[in-house]
Amino acid sequence: MSDQNQNQGQINIELDEKTAEGIYSNLAIINHSASEFVLDYVCIMPGTPKAKVKSRIILTPQHAKRLLKAMGENIHRYELAHGEIKDSEQPPIPLNFGPTGQA
Repeated sequence: MSDQNQNQGQINIELDEKTAEGIYSNLAIINHSASEFVLDYVCIMPGTPKAKVKSRIILTPQHAKRLLKAMGENIHRYELAHGEIKDSEQPPIPLNFGPTGQA
């Protein structure tokens, strides 16, 4: 098989250093319309009354469904290797993290 045939169907994906660091999120807000799904990733910190959207991903409905399937498959493999992920009950938004630190 020639190199040209081997490279067909492959995508060269670059990951720059800043993107590779990632962005931490402990809340995802999902909205949709007839033509797209919007995933807003937020980081809520204790004692902070306001949180900003750190990243927004916009997907077609077909890609959203593929993401759901891929996440399900990856969670299944994770649980086979590491045990069941416990799903604790989440408090309603806004979250009350308790009192802020004092000096």
